[in-house]
Amino acid sequence: MNRRSVCLIGFGEVGQTLARDLQTREVALSAWDLQFPDPDSQPSHALPGIGLRAATSAADAIGGASVVVSAVTAADCLAAAATAAPLLGAGTYFLDLNSVSPATKVAAASAIERGSGRYVEAAVMSPIQPDGTRSPILTGGPHAVAFLAVAQELGFTRMTVVADTIGRASATKMCRSVMIKGVEALLAESLLAARRYGVEEAVLESLGGVLPSKDWRALGSYMIRRSLQHGRRRAAEMREVARTVHEAGITPWMSEAAAARQDWAADRRLPFGPEAIRPLLDAILATIDRETGDRAC
Repeated sequence: MNRRSVCLIGFGEVGQTLARDLQTREVALSAWDLQFPDPDSQPSHALPGIGLRAATSAADAIGGASVVVSAVTAADCLAAAATAAPLLGAGTYFLDLNSVSPATKVAAASAIERGSGRYVEAAVMSPIQPDGTRSPILTGGPHAVAFLAVAQELGFTRMTVVADTIGRASATKMCRSVMIKGVEALLAESLLAARRYGVEEAVLESLGGVLPSKDWRALGSYMIRRSLQHGRRRAAEMREVARTVHEAGITPWMSEAAAARQDWAADRRLPFGPEAIRPLLDAILATIDRETGDRAC
């Protein structure tokens, strides 16, 4: 029996994590990323450690694939679907994992369905690491149920169909992100200001007495470092979140502010930072002091 051919469009954190899992399966795996032509890009540097074929173009990657997984940035979701649509073979599944609004998913589905592909909406409901293909994923659309058997074959063991229409899965993810990435933004703002005043320990102790968390120091460090490392991508997602909230008839004040804070974190140029919360805050504050001398952030 011929091996199933799987193509990854986008080779950032999600694409690389899925590739590591998929290479343990009996699949022919290929990938394409717009940054592959640059040998110094992060996606290019990641290739040698992962067993797959690096395509030379989207057409090269998608040709002959029975499953195409789109894991690009939120801003590139529609462009990826439009590029892939005329390249998909009859019946090829297009699994759209991108974190975008329901309206964006509907537009992406329309692009795919104008060709020969079968669009499956998907929303990853937890950080992609460490679980990879075992992460909880909500799916939707008219082809979602049929795709489940293929998903199981590929190791997607926690995939759940929530609707036979497009939009419900991504609406769930986007509304969740109002909270998750909003808390990231709030923690950064709270703890940076608290560190200026020398009261960060008191603030963290107080949070532990009010909101449930085993370790607010560890949580604060983890969330702030995620914003430093992935802030640009998360800001793009939060703009899609704001769009989702707006389309529900709600003014997205908090979501828009969270997007601005995520962009701000990416500008710190501290992709990982120290793990301990106090030196992490000090490192970020140092970048503020170096910028313009304006201590407000």
